[in-house]
Amino acid sequence: MQDRYAGDVGDYVKLALLRSLSEGRKLGVAWYLYPDEGHNEDGKHISYLKEPSKWRHLDPDLFDALKLIANETRSVNAIEESGVLQAEFSSERMVSPMNYRLRSDWRRDWHEGTLDDLNSCDLVFADPDNGMIDDDPKRRTKEKFSKQIPLNEVLKLAENRTAVIYHHNTRFKGGHELEVKHWLGLLGNAIAVRANSYNCRTFFVVNPDDKLRSTCEDFCDRWSKHKVFLQSH
Repeated sequence: MQDRYAGDVGDYVKLALLRSLSEGRKLGVAWYLYPDEGHNEDGKHISYLKEPSKWRHLDPDLFDALKLIANETRSVNAIEESGVLQAEFSSERMVSPMNYRLRSDWRRDWHEGTLDDLNSCDLVFADPDNGMIDDDPKRRTKEKFSKQIPLNEVLKLAENRTAVIYHHNTRFKGGHELEVKHWLGLLGNAIAVRANSYNCRTFFVVNPDDKLRSTCEDFCDRWSKHKVFLQSH
């Protein structure tokens, strides 16, 4: 997540899904907050806010709140303060050390702090900028590793509870369907909510119970005209 994305169409889908899933549960949000970049046009997808007849009915309160955020200072803090999510937040920025030799230990400590922040939650959401990646230890020395979540962190977040993980679909060989299937195979008990408006993203729901599976199905039905659909094993 980056502050500049706050209020874009990806946020609308993401936050609406979390609002649906978190009913009757204690939600925790790990933003995986990465410093804003300016080398591309990411985060510019807010034109949906000018089409309320097409989008607002899906979650009116959330739509109105995001419209205010998009017109003012776009930030994670603005989302937290808006009250659209009743949640515990882990918001420490992911500014890794300049010395690459220190980055692996820093990341371990950062993640342990995140787990501590969300220890009391029975539903957690992780919002890494680029999504999931494998556990190759060589990645841990790279600065841009802060934009990703390795599989071992996903499994730790999901231990004895449900975790929802954001993933930005890549140029995976064979296409996005095979990419999602690949990750589902590694995650075990999991389903995927895919959202393909403007760009392609997937929300992996790890360790869902029957109620959460049903909620995901209902959510995808409601959002189906906006290219939101369910994929399972």
